[in-house]
Amino acid sequence: MLRILFNSRNPVYKEPFGTLSPEQLCTLRVKIPIYCQTQVALCRLQREDGQTLRDVPLQKVESAPPYETWSCSFSMDEPGLYFYFFRITTAQETFSLLRQGEQANMESGDRWQLSCVVDGAVTPDWAKGAVIYQVFPDRFAKSGQCGLTGKLEPYTVHQQWDEEVSWQPTPEGLVLNNDFFGGNFRGITEKLPYIASLGVTILYLNPIGKAFSSHRYDTADYKTPDPMLGTNADFVALCRAARQLGIHVILDGVFSHTGSNSLYFDRYGTFGGHGAYQDPNSPYRAWYQFYHYPDQYNCWWNFDTLPCLNKMEPSLLDYLIDGRDSVVAHWLRLGADGFRLDVADELPDEFILRLKRRIRGIKPDALLLGEVWEDASNKIAYGRRRRYFVDGELDSVMNYPFRKAVIDFIRQRDDGKGFKEAVMTIVENYPPAVMACCMNLLGTHDTPRILTALMDDFEGSRAEKAARHLSPGQLLVAKERLRMASFLQFTLPGAPSIYYGDEAGMEGYADPFNRRTYPWGREDQELLAHYRRLGHLRRDNPALRSAFIEFFTAADGHLGFLRSSTEKLSQRIEVYANRSGDPWEIPSGRILLGHNLETVAADALVLLPDGFCALEV
Repeated sequence: MLRILFNSRNPVYKEPFGTLSPEQLCTLRVKIPIYCQTQVALCRLQREDGQTLRDVPLQKVESAPPYETWSCSFSMDEPGLYFYFFRITTAQETFSLLRQGEQANMESGDRWQLSCVVDGAVTPDWAKGAVIYQVFPDRFAKSGQCGLTGKLEPYTVHQQWDEEVSWQPTPEGLVLNNDFFGGNFRGITEKLPYIASLGVTILYLNPIGKAFSSHRYDTADYKTPDPMLGTNADFVALCRAARQLGIHVILDGVFSHTGSNSLYFDRYGTFGGHGAYQDPNSPYRAWYQFYHYPDQYNCWWNFDTLPCLNKMEPSLLDYLIDGRDSVVAHWLRLGADGFRLDVADELPDEFILRLKRRIRGIKPDALLLGEVWEDASNKIAYGRRRRYFVDGELDSVMNYPFRKAVIDFIRQRDDGKGFKEAVMTIVENYPPAVMACCMNLLGTHDTPRILTALMDDFEGSRAEKAARHLSPGQLLVAKERLRMASFLQFTLPGAPSIYYGDEAGMEGYADPFNRRTYPWGREDQELLAHYRRLGHLRRDNPALRSAFIEFFTAADGHLGFLRSSTEKLSQRIEVYANRSGDPWEIPSGRILLGHNLETVAADALVLLPDGFCALEV
């Protein structure tokens, strides 16, 4: 029995692909078997809350047995998130045609998503197809003696760079995160040639502001670097040296909360007793929400060391965003090129849009990237549907859905179908300008090291995790898996991101074991050479920096997709990955990069198990 055909990712059925702009014409086509004797067909457009916006009639435009083609065209008046499905009346019945994966289904499924994105939402050209390198500043590189004057106490400084991170709680059961290794701005600056050798064009720094903890997400002073990192002058020198190597620097914007031990809250009187906790008349008092002053207050995920900010408080907005020397203006003028927004879901849309407009007013090509763990195009957070893309708030997000897709495929939890669906859902839902600079990550400071994640799901105590490492045999398998995982990461649309040390073979479970020091002098040279090849592959091939992707194989452990550029001198690259366990014969082309690849004839190649390649065709 013939099925009704519709695929929103195929231009035969929907034009244009993906998102729309206001007043842009969208054309849908549905192929219905002639025997259905279709009488009426319509497309029901709905708002995000399920309320019907309007019904658009379809007209029969072609009859090519065994199908009739029914079509409609429409446009959206204003930006927003919309959904649609079809209602079809035949001689026998009336039914709804819904979405099931990329296919249509008459009995069950979801509505198709349709985002209408505000006009003029552009993203920085330098971020499109970039290679990102993420640095946890205390643990990357140290040059000279770290500054201790003004460092918030108590703290400890490790005597040896390769010592284990401190993970033991205090007798009261608290994990203080106050052990330091002394990584600093000068250390990062000295290692910039190394970073550039990986093909990196964006350096993303975890928080650098003065703070009590080693992770520095408990901001104590937004405008002052942590003494251990160096001075404003050191930061300026870092940004200038990076720019000379073609590298842009972005900073972590931690605007949902501060530290309790801070200039603004000052719970312990460290800053003179003028903070909101110590002084009910403090100029910062309105920045925080107290339930019972001063000891009960709104704090991030119930951590009383992280009091939450009242984001739309006018004096806070002036300090962070609007003021002449606001926090964002301060760092942009010192050399930063943008921000990654920590916990973007906890920042109101109005706050993010205000921030975006301000940084673009200072630097027209500044980047604003958000931490969002799910599909950011339709995210609901705290009961509100977010407008990250439809209102042009964010240029980019951390692409965790791609990370999951890669790991599931590499670990054979998925035969390729899920990988394709995950990738194409994001590509379809995100505006192309956003997709081109999405932060495609495999590891971050919030996840286990990718080498560990590809091999071991171990869940145990901190003591057990500290003592547990991959065996030599496991390590060999994990490295082979990482080669393919990173290859896929670097050949998908977006901006691949390397978490410092992943390229050197670092392993470890989640915080704090994913935050060990970079192993200078002990790097895995084979992995490092592999990552350099990936960086050069990305740099030299414009097709890999575009937002276009089209799958031609995704099943039975085989992945194959096409990447192409839209420049005047267009380029087409076919990407293959084999996790089937059997050799896979593929067409030949100019080999740009290959692993476990054999030539069998002038027009054919064989991809061995765990093999992958990129071919220019």
